Amino acid sequence: MKVFSFPRGGILFEDPTVPPKDSCVTAFLPGLSVIPLVQHTGGRAYPIVSVGDYVREGMLIGRGQGLGSANIHAAVPGRVIRMVSWKAAGGSPNEALVIRMEGSFEKLGKRVEHFPWQGLSIYELQRIVSEYGIVEMDGPGRPVSDMLSSLRSLKEPLTLVVRCVFDDPWLVADYVLCRERIKAVVEGSCIAARASRAVRIIFAVSHGEKDLGRMLLAEAESFDIPVSMILVSSRYPQRNQRELDLVLRMYGKKEGIELGYILSFGPATLAAIFDAVKLKKPILERYVAVGGSAVKKAQVMKVRIGTRIGEIFAECGGFIDKPKRIAAGSPLLGRTVVDLDEPVIKTTYAVFAVLGGQAGNALPGSCISCGECRAVCPVGLDPEELYKKAAITDSREPDSGRAPECHGCGCCDVVCPSRLLLSSSIVNSAYRGY
Repeated sequence: MKVFSFPRGGILFEDPTVPPKDSCVTAFLPGLSVIPLVQHTGGRAYPIVSVGDYVREGMLIGRGQGLGSANIHAAVPGRVIRMVSWKAAGGSPNEALVIRMEGSFEKLGKRVEHFPWQGLSIYELQRIVSEYGIVEMDGPGRPVSDMLSSLRSLKEPLTLVVRCVFDDPWLVADYVLCRERIKAVVEGSCIAARASRAVRIIFAVSHGEKDLGRMLLAEAESFDIPVSMILVSSRYPQRNQRELDLVLRMYGKKEGIELGYILSFGPATLAAIFDAVKLKKPILERYVAVGGSAVKKAQVMKVRIGTRIGEIFAECGGFIDKPKRIAAGSPLLGRTVVDLDEPVIKTTYAVFAVLGGQAGNALPGSCISCGECRAVCPVGLDPEELYKKAAITDSREPDSGRAPECHGCGCCDVVCPSRLLLSSSIVNSAYRGY
């Protein structure tokens, strides 16, 4: 079976400090949960409970306000004991409700009731997804209801793509979720296809995971929608929307299929859609990869939303030595964690802590004009030139050249021997002044 790959650039990204993909452990329930009111791309959800109130597991505690905002639910039952606020590493503010766990659980350990969805209209499906605060969990946190509603006036056919592309080893938690909850992922994709009016589903699977692709196809046979599988490269950033679109268009041309508009979701998002529609359950927990060179025992963990990051590092045995950097997400694009009391949120697919001697943590030097960055850019840009231009351009003026084409994948950062922050500098120069 042919393996499709984007035509140029990219890197083979490997990291021996990621957890193994053959197991998952369930984290302890947190005694104190920190539930942020921003776990999405838009503005903060408006809190509808107060300090001193008792909340149930899965209860709505923050109502989304406007485009990009999503509803927030309590991950555990208990008492709201305080409201806290902090600033992230980039300076963006956040607020959270702190819940002390007490009382009985509504979902945990209870008999699961399944609700039929085949007879629901697309508008009802979108309403349920919005009500339960489902966001794109392996991305920036775009509310799925916003993504679906934006497609209502679409004239061309739509293809739903299930993005099982593991070009980044730190996506191991999504891989484990996909294997353990394959029925939920597949049925969630069928629900998403109906809610978006998709005419077909394509499983885009890394070429080393053919068996997973066959399992997905077999599970989808019972649903009345055309499905197929495409094997794609494991070269980073294959799962990026631009690079994935390129190979999907190649596949469509080869197979004589008019794909039309392409909507793609990762397995964690599709499982959350299944939970919302089929089980009437918000996002209460997520699979998280915990590792890095500073962590004693790397492992994939099933963690309740609101669990403090310091607690899950402690469950992995703590640190070998003082970490140089702690971040959430992949080392390529991770968000720096400034306080171990910061919580796991809907979009936290990995947390890592690295020692000072690990590659990628050296202090930045000067550009030596080696050209490595040009060789790996999947867009065909010259990061060296754009980086130098960004350094001398008036900081109030956006870049009028090719900088806006950069999608910040970070390939150039990885190969740069001087450890320059090329991609972030280029992206910032493209959008400053707007």
